[in-house]
Amino acid sequence: MANIFWAIETISAVLLIILILLHSPKGDGIGGIGGASQVFASQKSAEKGLNKLTGIICAIFILSTFLIGFGIIK
Repeated sequence: MANIFWAIETISAVLLIILILLHSPKGDGIGGIGGASQVFASQKSAEKGLNKLTGIICAIFILSTFLIGFGIIK
C-alpha cells in the first residue's frame, strides 16, 4: 500500500513541477514603470484551467506527503 502512495507522490511532484513551469510570468517587468502592465491584467480561460489543475495536483501531493510522513500509510 505504501508503494502506491510513493508512486502517487512522485508522479504528482513531477506534474507539479511541469505545471508550475507552464504558468505565464506575473512580473510587471519594465512595463510596470509607466503603468502599461494594467492593460494586460485579464486572465484567459486557459490560465484559469491551468490554475485549477495546479491546485488539484498540489492538494494530491500535500495529502500523500502527510499520509506517508505521519506514518498513516505503512
